[in-house]
Amino acid sequence: MKVRTANCVGARSATVAALASAAGGMRIASERLGRKTAAFQLDVGNVAALDVFVGEVKKTLQHWGRDRFDYLVNNAGSGLYSQFVETTEAQFDEMVRIHFKGVCFLTQKMLPLIKDGGRILNISSGLTRFTFPGFAVYGAAKGAIEVLTRYLAKELGSRGITVNVIAPGAIETDFGGGLVRDNPEFNRRVAGMTALGRAGVPDDIGPMIAAFLSNENRWVNGQRIEVSGGMNL
Repeated sequence: MKVRTANCVGARSATVAALASAAGGMRIASERLGRKTAAFQLDVGNVAALDVFVGEVKKTLQHWGRDRFDYLVNNAGSGLYSQFVETTEAQFDEMVRIHFKGVCFLTQKMLPLIKDGGRILNISSGLTRFTFPGFAVYGAAKGAIEVLTRYLAKELGSRGITVNVIAPGAIETDFGGGLVRDNPEFNRRVAGMTALGRAGVPDDIGPMIAAFLSNENRWVNGQRIEVSGGMNL
């Protein structure tokens, strides 16, 4: 989903910077569109590495003749399927580190590089509205991002920066070990609880993110938008 998102944003913009382990695929696809691209590796939960990363982004922007960028999409993540009574402290810490702490401090350190009037888009999950046993800690960490989104929208409004959060439903990716994509029974369960009758695919999310970042949506701020095909209505 990260690669598809970067490519869709690249189709609407002249330059793209992406943070993803699969960023190489994004680079190839975006360059075919004639876009400038840069791919970076980052463990977003490793706060100690953020200053070095921000320095690399600055150098890349300077190489492109810019000092600011337009959009920050916080899309890093990892899954955890564990019953609450079996969840360890280490698992809890990992979820908070990646899904909340990392997003919080990466955004803080990137703020000087985001242009006034820019966009920040956080990625949450449908699991903050509906529940599946085994996702309690993951869903709670994503819930923290939704609260942070509203506070950032308020505090960054003076710079004209909008901050929103989208919440995908179950998507056929390698997330969570490919559970939705590769497990036919689970995929059927998802389809049965979705109004549009199927599980989501990356092409349902990437184009929506690119469209949401456009100037046409400049007055949407501090909002949670679910992109789930109507799960558990």
